Amino acid sequence: MSGFTPGHHHGQVTHHELKQSLSTLQLWGIAVGLVISGEYFGWSYGWASAGTLGFLISTVFIAVMYTTFIFSFTELTTSIPHAGGPFAYARHAFGDTGGYIAGIATLIEFVFAPPAIALAIGAYLNVQFPALDPKIAAAGAYFVFMTLNIVGVQVAATFELLVTLLAIVELLVFMGVVSPGFSFANFAANGWAGESHFSLGAISGMFAAIPFAIWFFLAIEGVAMAAEEAKNPRKSIPIAYIAGILTLVVLALGVMIFAGGAGDWSKLSNINDPLPKAMQFIVGENSNWLHMLVWIGLFGLIASFHGIIMGYSRQIFALARAGYLPRGFSAVSPRFQTPVRAILLGGVIGLGAILSDDVLSFNGQSLTANIVTLSAMGAVVMYIVSMAALFKLRASEPAMERPYKTPLYPVFPAIALSFAVISLIALVYYNLLLSGILASIIVLGYVYFLLTKKSREEAPLDTMIETPTELAIDLQAGA
Repeated sequence: MSGFTPGHHHGQVTHHELKQSLSTLQLWGIAVGLVISGEYFGWSYGWASAGTLGFLISTVFIAVMYTTFIFSFTELTTSIPHAGGPFAYARHAFGDTGGYIAGIATLIEFVFAPPAIALAIGAYLNVQFPALDPKIAAAGAYFVFMTLNIVGVQVAATFELLVTLLAIVELLVFMGVVSPGFSFANFAANGWAGESHFSLGAISGMFAAIPFAIWFFLAIEGVAMAAEEAKNPRKSIPIAYIAGILTLVVLALGVMIFAGGAGDWSKLSNINDPLPKAMQFIVGENSNWLHMLVWIGLFGLIASFHGIIMGYSRQIFALARAGYLPRGFSAVSPRFQTPVRAILLGGVIGLGAILSDDVLSFNGQSLTANIVTLSAMGAVVMYIVSMAALFKLRASEPAMERPYKTPLYPVFPAIALSFAVISLIALVYYNLLLSGILASIIVLGYVYFLLTKKSREEAPLDTMIETPTELAIDLQAGA
């Protein structure tokens, strides 16, 4: 029962606080756009641990996890179309504490990913303007795209679709330009964690590279947080999700293989802009193709940056509306119908991370690499809780309306759950310091959670997130 006390709710959530205007195509644009920066940077750090061949295996493993996860997660999204996404599913399945765990994990994923992307935007701009400080450019990106998100979801989603399409075209152009110089010998050279032949030592590199394989797909589940703003979430979200994950699998494998075969991949394994550098192997430093890649490549980073701001703001909004965060962060602009304070809160945290770039570099890696890993940890925890919620709700609420049902149930969610558990074990084992930071954030958040029970009891009644037992008691008390 999770300590629920009936009769204290003030008002009721209508799920019309946000504007319902998103089409299926826009949702697909958000699904792909949330992730597509992962094709431009971040993933190449995995080569430093696993080599190209080892990382290819890591990527296929994670691609299977994400594909089965999305086919399963879509059932939750369409059954409970709530802006809180994973938080709402876990809250409905497991009560207050389950909601907290999913909510904090999702916040860690979505709040820490944008500063890493912003720093990559700064690195790309620095290629064109060497005098421009990447951190200033990153901070500027926050101000621009927080403003765009505040102006309205229709404007934001239309922009997201356009930049996502441009980013996809640019990735296809990249593959086409480097293909004449592609050599599998280049890709495979020392491809087993720096060695030319497979050995048991390469396996540890594959596990260590898992967070960077996750970066290829990280945040696609953020579409769930747009569910309250979709015109017809129960029909459009399955199409957007499934088309989105298939698009991303093809792009991820294509970009990685073509970049690795363009030249000496080891020179790309610890930088924020691997695609321009890979193209330099083929066309030289002064080619118009290279300049086009840098400029249009920015659209991929912008698409994810912009989309994840949309995602974190809806998660903060939903948690605040339910009393898990201070209620003030659930305020919606009467003019734009967007969660302005939630957008600004995530921006403040992100700007703090950017300004700490040099100060907080640790664990033998750049801050960007550490943020990528921390985001991946939060994501995997949330995936585990979400799949557990799917199994729980299938057992406890067999009559729940499910407009979309997971194919091959229970095989797909079982694969997603088991692969996510393996990924979390690998993430913790190879990143003990970051695991300590993650645990500290969760514990501190839990202290706040325990101290704010009254806020949750007094939050507006939300029939989507309460467990059936809680809802029955509450409605009886209200009557």
